[in-house]
This record gives sequence, C-alpha cells and structure tokens, in this order.
Amino acid sequence: MANLTELGVAAIREGVAGGEFSAREVAEAFNANVAAAGELNAFIVTTPEKALEAADAVDADRAAGKPLGKMAGVPIGMKDLFATHGVQTTAASHILEGFKPEYESTVSANLWKAGAGMLGKLNLDQFAMGSSNETSYFGNVVSPWRRNDGGNAALAPGGSSGGSSAAVAARLAPAATGTDTGGSIRQPAAFTGITGIKPTYGRCSRWGVVAFASSLDQAGPMAHDVRDCAIMLEAMAGFDPKDATSLDMPVPEWEAGLNADMNGKRVGIPREYRMDGMDQDVVKSWEDGIAWMKDAGAEIVEISLPHTKYALPAYYIIAPAEASSNLARYDGVRYGLRDLPDGAGLQDMYAATRAEGFGDEVKRRILIGTYVLSAGFYDAYYTQAQKVRTLISHDFKNAFTECDVILAPTTPTASFPLGDKVDDPLAMYLNDVFSVPASLAGLPAMSVPAGLNGDGLPMGLQLIGNAFDEQGVLNAGLALEQRAGFTAKPDKWW
Repeated sequence: MANLTELGVAAIREGVAGGEFSAREVAEAFNANVAAAGELNAFIVTTPEKALEAADAVDADRAAGKPLGKMAGVPIGMKDLFATHGVQTTAASHILEGFKPEYESTVSANLWKAGAGMLGKLNLDQFAMGSSNETSYFGNVVSPWRRNDGGNAALAPGGSSGGSSAAVAARLAPAATGTDTGGSIRQPAAFTGITGIKPTYGRCSRWGVVAFASSLDQAGPMAHDVRDCAIMLEAMAGFDPKDATSLDMPVPEWEAGLNADMNGKRVGIPREYRMDGMDQDVVKSWEDGIAWMKDAGAEIVEISLPHTKYALPAYYIIAPAEASSNLARYDGVRYGLRDLPDGAGLQDMYAATRAEGFGDEVKRRILIGTYVLSAGFYDAYYTQAQKVRTLISHDFKNAFTECDVILAPTTPTASFPLGDKVDDPLAMYLNDVFSVPASLAGLPAMSVPAGLNGDGLPMGLQLIGNAFDEQGVLNAGLALEQRAGFTAKPDKWW
C-alpha cells in the first residue's frame, strides 16, 4: 500500500470509496504524523479521536452501501478561527484560551457533513493578524522548509494561516481550512509550496468564524493541488441564512468543470505589479508563468490597475477599523480570559483583561482602527480609504473587459527567517502588497506553486478572477500546475 500520508484529497476519497484502504487507516496514519511533528507547532489542539470517529462513520456507510460525501474519509486540519463544538477555539489569542463553543461554524459543519474528519485545530497569527505566524499566543509555527545552503534557520510558514500551510506541506494533513482577509490563504500557500484559493467574498459562510475584518474575511481551502482545492471548496461553500453577506447562489461543480485548455482565454498582466527592486527569482517565476499560459493557448494582454499603489494603505485603514469594532466584544465578561485586579471596577477589568489577553500586533491594529474611526479623523482616513476601495474595485471591473483572468506573483519574496521582520511592522505589511487588491475587491484569487528560488524555497503565482468566476481561476491554476510540474517537498527534519 502506498504511504497514505502522501495522498491528497481526491486520492484518499477515491481509495476509500474503492476499498483500497479504510478511512480509519488514513486517519491513523495522519494522526501519527501529527503526533510526531511537535517541533513545527502547527497545531494548538489535536483531536485524534474526532478524526477516527469520522473515519469509522465513513467506513460504516461504505459497508452499508450508502452514498459517500465529497470529502469522505479525508481527515483535515481546521484553522483555529472556526468555532468547533466542544473543542477549544482561541483564534490563537490568550483572551479566548479555554473557550469551547456550544455551536459549530457553518463551514466546518459543511465539511463534517461531506465526510471529512478533524485532526485538530491549527495555529495561526493571533486573530489572523500577521504574515509570519509570529503573533500567536501559543508560539510561532515553523515552516517545514529549509534553505538549501546548509543553514538551519527557522523559516516563516506565512500568515495568518501558517499552521494550515505548514501542516499540508509537511504531510500532517492532506488539506486544511484557511481564512483570507488580505492574503492569509495565498501568501502562506506560496511560502510552503502548496495551493490555496480565496473564493469570491460571500461564497463561504462567515458564521462561526472569529471575525477580524468582516467586509474582507473569507474562508477557503488549502491543499496539495488545484483539484483538491476544487473538491474541498465545493464542500465548504453554500448559502447560509445566518450570514447576511452570504451569496444566495448555487454552488457550481468546480471539480467536474476543471479544464486546463486556455484557448480563447485572455490572461492579463498588470503593469503596476512590476515594482522597482523586485526579487529577481520572483520576476523569473512570473515570466515562466506567462510562458506557461501561452503554451496553454492563452492570449497575453497587458492591463492597468492604476490604483494598486493605494491598496495597501487603504487596507491597513479599513481592516484595523473593522477589527477595532469586532474585538470590542472581548471584555472579560462573557467568555474567555478575565483579569480582575483587587478592588477593580468594570472599566478596570476591561482594561486589565485586554492588556493581558491581546498581543502587541492586535493592540497595534485596535489602536490604529480606533483612531481612524474617531471623531475628526473618520472622514480624513476611513471615508477616504473606502473611496479608494471603490476605485480599486472599478479598476478590476475595467480590466476584466480586456481579460478573463489576471496573473501576478503571490508574494514579493519567498519565505524569510523567523524574527527577520517582527520588529518592523511596515516591512511585514509589505508581504501583502500583491494579495491585498483582490481582497479589497472581494474577488476570487488563488496561489499555485511555481517553482523554487535560488535558496531552494517555494514561490507561488497568483491568479485573480472576476467575481463568481472561481471556475476560471481554478482552470487557469490547473494549466499552470500542469506546466510548472512542481513536485518538490520539504526534507523531513522535525
């Protein structure tokens, strides 16, 4: 029998359905990998019993001749931003440590209904605020990758979904959920040589997902390849009346619609994404991607997204503003941490709880957000940022009259050593320069592995599609995947 932990979603699902191996055997194999990978710190909580319970249910259904779900027999990692009934859900923050929800997020419920099992809750940047997974209260995740120069510096797995990316890259899980507010699925996928897609805003319910920035947050899958992402996204997506921003649209059959033929398709190359001082390995991978798109039959057209340079500053006004509002609910009264100094009044308890419970980056963004929403500054900052967001959205609408999908780098560099940027928030924020525009416009976008740089580290190419056109993004991603032929994986050191 093949090494079960080397298999992806489609291969596991088909192997279980065909009787080549049982769902329990798969769950046991991945549980063993998770237990042996403590050095990566990818999981905050492990739930081997949940994985086995779901696997046994799938095996019983198969034995009884019952139809199996889209994710039947596939154990996955669940980013610790999704509420899971009876299982600690912390958003990697001390302020929620010990919180066990009495409810299940819609996305996780959809996955369990489709036959998936849970290996555990994955580490992330605290409240999904970060690009390197160094803001987690439970310690940073370490990328399974190492530079090929013989150095053993611990590298960033990307953020905020760093636990998800590390777990999939290290074969601790065949797939994992992620959330993407400004690039938090795509950037870690690029850093660790896996595939991840952020669907159109509203495709996946936000109900039961700990909120960062409500007008930007969107759940999506992270897996080894495009097909696996298509399968998992089908299981995750769907209309949810409990989420006012949920799209009341049928879920397309993305897996069945996969087609790598790009004949008749136009691929846009945004001139504004060619920036001074870009990493030459990243530039080379982008040029390779353009050549691969041509080989797949696509016509390459240059497009303009003129307001790109304003995207990052607009994002870092809008997202902290929404975070300031969303995180006001953490007050030490209803759930999670409570710090009550002797003789303290209510306001003292609020202050002490938040001072103890929130990390530095979360506090920084709350302060920025509260400032830009305050009297006298609301119009100067928040209103202006929302106007810029509208202009960026219009840029994309205009671009999609000239092309069907946009190709760009996912990140400006490959992964960097942990600690390199943690003391320079602006340098850290620049990691999101290519991913934020699609988030502001609410568009589907995915990262596909494009090769290794000179240090032997993965790089990703990003595809951005028009609203609701996940199929076009997945198809273009499949065309890239087939031509990139990316099969590299990290050497096991943990």
